[in-house]
Amino acid sequence: MENVNVAELVDRLGNDEDAVRKMAVFKLQGNIGDPGNTLAYSLTSFARLLEVDKGWDCVDQELVERIVELIVTHPLVNILRGAMSILVSIVSHPHTPMDPSEPDVFGFRALKPAIAIYPQFLEMLVSRLSSADHALCANALQLINSLMRDSITHDSEAEWPKFIQKLQDLGVIRAVYVLMQDSALQDLAHPLLEFQSLTKVLLRKWRDIPLSQEQPEHRRALKGIHLASNPTKTSDEATENGEDVKRSRRHHPEKWRRLGFETESPATEFYEVGFLGMMDLADYVRSHQNEFQKMLLEQSTKPSRQRCPIAQASLAVTSILYEHFEVDKSEMDDSKNYMIMESRSSLDKLFKPLLLHWTRLHVAGLQAFFRMWKATAAETEDLDKLVELVRILIESVVGGAGRTKDVQDVEEELANYEYHRLRELQMELLELTYEDAWGQHLRQVREELHHEALQFVKEQRIRCLLQGAWFSLESTSKDGTRTKSSCQYVQLSHNRRYLHFGEFDNIGNGAPELDALPEKIDLSTVSSVVSNISTNPDNSSSATVKTAPRSASTKITIHGYAPPSTGTSKGPSHGHGHGRTGSRSTQKEIVLLTLRPATHSIASEWLDGLLMILNQQPITSETNKLIDLVGNYGLKIRLLNVRFDDAAFAGEVPPVPVRDGLDEDYYYDVFGGA
Repeated sequence: MENVNVAELVDRLGNDEDAVRKMAVFKLQGNIGDPGNTLAYSLTSFARLLEVDKGWDCVDQELVERIVELIVTHPLVNILRGAMSILVSIVSHPHTPMDPSEPDVFGFRALKPAIAIYPQFLEMLVSRLSSADHALCANALQLINSLMRDSITHDSEAEWPKFIQKLQDLGVIRAVYVLMQDSALQDLAHPLLEFQSLTKVLLRKWRDIPLSQEQPEHRRALKGIHLASNPTKTSDEATENGEDVKRSRRHHPEKWRRLGFETESPATEFYEVGFLGMMDLADYVRSHQNEFQKMLLEQSTKPSRQRCPIAQASLAVTSILYEHFEVDKSEMDDSKNYMIMESRSSLDKLFKPLLLHWTRLHVAGLQAFFRMWKATAAETEDLDKLVELVRILIESVVGGAGRTKDVQDVEEELANYEYHRLRELQMELLELTYEDAWGQHLRQVREELHHEALQFVKEQRIRCLLQGAWFSLESTSKDGTRTKSSCQYVQLSHNRRYLHFGEFDNIGNGAPELDALPEKIDLSTVSSVVSNISTNPDNSSSATVKTAPRSASTKITIHGYAPPSTGTSKGPSHGHGHGRTGSRSTQKEIVLLTLRPATHSIASEWLDGLLMILNQQPITSETNKLIDLVGNYGLKIRLLNVRFDDAAFAGEVPPVPVRDGLDEDYYYDVFGGA
């Protein structure tokens, strides 16, 4: 039947034109004859009255029972909307609980007598969250939110958890999760945001309940965890020498520590996460009992320091999730965010559907901890380091998941995230953290470390020259025939002032002595280095470096000036501009030496070694990558404050090597003499 706007219909009844009035009366009589529309309009009108704080004198147990009956039995959407709106107002109406023996017409208590008559009420209410009508979904969720809030606020500590558990058993979490991922998020934003906030309220409330063995429920939870660990089998294994099994069960010295607690007083270890931590641990033990028992069995064969602390890990994951989802954030902050964020993209950031799957995320995070503990061969003292890695993992995977990403995909990503990727991410985050905190100081540290790395690599490259190397020789005589010599050996002198070289028929068994090399070049006469070696384009602006066109064979050509016939020798050039002095401005460059390296690695070492001994910047990508690598490792070591023995040795630190006749009175000649 056609939907009629009541306000418009009433306006037409007072119209001056007779034809308009007749049509209005005709439609009115038809709608009055339709009990569905009449009831829908009546319910909606009464709901509006309650919203403006009118009509409360008409609210009684009979009305509440009639409204609950409509929600359970009536199929029409427009009737259900109005009925639910009325109940939202009744449940949400400010009130002070009176004597429990007296009936209450406000709050959740007002509905309990009617729900006792129609026990399918809550099930029908949750089922409406799957309706194709978004307005009905919103009304149903608003009513569920009102019931949850009033129950948490006014019911006893023994009652409200049962009500919340019943809603969860009916599938409210899954239904709201689907709505949060739906494309029609904008239509349901207000009630969905309230449900998300109420979820945080529940988590806070559970966290704030201190664990106490005086509480029967808490004792039962601890006992359940102990029994799920299969203590009988463990006790049997612990009595290898014929001890009485029953006595072992009663007085097991590590009853709780073997489960991963730090002490034999487990209740005291829940002080940070309260009963919420107990719920998470108990849920894991219950739903993954076989895995739990298998782990305990495997751990029992290891030394105590190598056993994975299951309980401590579980409490740590609970704490990580609590911080990640900002559970302590007030509902007022969430409401302000909604008022500010009106765009679709902003809503995507505001809603966190994964929060609703807290338990599944806890299990996935805990299993990731177990995996990393095993992969890193961690020990007890490494617990804090592993917890930090899990924190980064959850921040990355859970925090990086979009609103529509399914929880199963998140679980798989947590399970498959590679350890080395996680370590790289940890270093990136660490550098960003220090960048924010230190700013200019960190940049100064980077510059210092880069300079140190440059000096370190410079020394390494120059030492390659000091060690010497063989190079192929392709020289020809004046008549064009190949000379007898096929190779040459080149070596830097110990004082680093001369480059000695000589030609040989073949490569001998060992390197020739420096005195056996007949030729030498005074490095003070070198003007430039020409090479066809591929270079790093970022460093191609060096003034004394020339790069020749690339050819089939790699070569390095050293250019310089003929030695002066008179005058004293000068030291190597320390400036730019080809290393020339004013008196050499008219001299002509000549080829002093050509090197043909056998490999690209040797070519990089010698080209950059020659440049760096002339106080020029290196140009090959290999050398610059090595400088960056050394500098980055230095930065990471400073940021992490890692001791050498921690970084180098996974097990026991090896003994310091000794030699007969060696005492502590020695030193290293780092630079090899000059």
